[in-house]
Amino acid sequence: MGLAAQMILWEDDFCRELASRGFHVTRFDNRDVGQSTWMKDAGVPDVGAALMASMTGGRVEAPYTLSDMAADTVGLMDALGIASAHIVGASMGGMIAQTLAIEHPARVRTLTSIMSTTGDPALPPPTPEAMSVLFMPPVAGREENIERGVKVFRTIGSPGFPFDEAGVRDIAARAFDRGFHPEGVARQIAAIFASGSRKAGLAAVTVSTLVLHGKADPLVPYEAGADTAEAVAGAKLVGIEGMGHDMPRGVWPRILDEICELAARA
Repeated sequence: MGLAAQMILWEDDFCRELASRGFHVTRFDNRDVGQSTWMKDAGVPDVGAALMASMTGGRVEAPYTLSDMAADTVGLMDALGIASAHIVGASMGGMIAQTLAIEHPARVRTLTSIMSTTGDPALPPPTPEAMSVLFMPPVAGREENIERGVKVFRTIGSPGFPFDEAGVRDIAARAFDRGFHPEGVARQIAAIFASGSRKAGLAAVTVSTLVLHGKADPLVPYEAGADTAEAVAGAKLVGIEGMGHDMPRGVWPRILDEICELAARA
């Protein structure tokens, strides 16, 4: 899953539908969120400095990178006895999935990158509104975090689909209860900035690749998805009208069908 996002954002019904189509589905918390390992001894990076360094081509100080997070995925696969898998990642998870395909190609059967990016600094930035919610200061309480989640997804979510406020509130509440750890989000942001562009590495990816991206995404603009598909030879780009930086239930049938078609083709 993506930045600050726990595995529960791969919603139960979405995973059940994949399982009903014959897949063994594994979802997990990335490091520093939820019930995964919190890298408490790594300190809290200066996110503003990391952003400025990434924009100016300077060195970004970060406790870890997306390569480390891809290696976490390989370690989990090793522990579960999974030699290779169809890898699906959303947002930051798409960046991790891309890194996995670049650095551990034997472990990847197919690659699906959803609402993600190559990391090319020349790509269009988020809208000011999306940037503002991305860098909102953390709040402490459970109810405050639920309201924060509603504000975030009202801003970055899909304008072409109904806003499921009850669903957002439920996930935000469960995420708080599973593990509230804002310091980890800062480290994840720094990891993204420190990892730079993946365009050169993606040019060497040979696994069958699918890129899914909302045409109304205010946080990671559609051009980033198109850039990802262009970087991987033979990749299929699917732009979804009305989809922002989330996956409302209305887009699930399209996403599920595309993932399954990719797996069957490979």
